Amino acid sequence: MSMQARIEAALSEVFDPQHLEVINESHLHAGHQPSFNGEGETHFRIRIVSQKFENTKLLDRHRQINDVIKDEFEQGLHALAIEAKTPDQYVKL
Repeated sequence: MSMQARIEAALSEVFDPQHLEVINESHLHAGHQPSFNGEGETHFRIRIVSQKFENTKLLDRHRQINDVIKDEFEQGLHALAIEAKTPDQYVKL
């Protein structure tokens, strides 16, 4: 199972999201380090909408998400961008 699939499964199980995107952005970071060519699963963006974020500060939402996927950092995850919203905050474009 890919890291992306593991992240999606873990977040779905814990947060029961109304909307979830786990986007591999590793290719956007090619060349930031001399030895990194942008391949693999090292940089992700998470867009998640869940009722479970209601009455929760943004920093606490980020902490909750990081706690759920903390093992992925040991598996090579290097960077994570998080957009965590409640259903009332979510606006589809």
